[in-house]
Amino acid sequence: MMVASGAANARRILELGPGTGAFTEALARVMPDEARYLGLELNKTFVDRLHARFPSMRFECCCAQTFDFNTAEFDEGFDVIISGLPWTAFPEELQKAILGNVLPHLARGGRFVTFAYVGFHKLSAGQHFRRLLGNLLPNLTKTEVVWSNLPPAFVYVGSHEALASMKS
Repeated sequence: MMVASGAANARRILELGPGTGAFTEALARVMPDEARYLGLELNKTFVDRLHARFPSMRFECCCAQTFDFNTAEFDEGFDVIISGLPWTAFPEELQKAILGNVLPHLARGGRFVTFAYVGFHKLSAGQHFRRLLGNLLPNLTKTEVVWSNLPPAFVYVGSHEALASMKS
């Protein structure tokens, strides 16, 4: 996820669903010292623990689909949007609402990355999410499978240049 995202060269990073901090820890190791980070997490307990563990990073307890990005702080958009959200467990309307609120804030040249488990991506929900993401990020690519991950997974990578308008 870190290599595919380009987080090592990012100035502004948004993480969707940092949870217990697995990706957050990796981001903290690779992102430049001057980079700004925002993590959006629904679980207040997780947010409190993340604040304590990563005091220099910003976390908000909120929904990604309703977070207000229209402040001067986010005017330039995010170079990296990294997601650990369980997309295929969400109904289509929630997927669209989250992506519709977040993707417009991907900076020019920025990357959106999320992962999928091998096998699950072939289920109906996985295929549907892939189509939705492909419609919004027409040049969507995926990495090789990481077989050492349990379960094995791969990363979807979409870029701002490929950003399409939301379709109803």
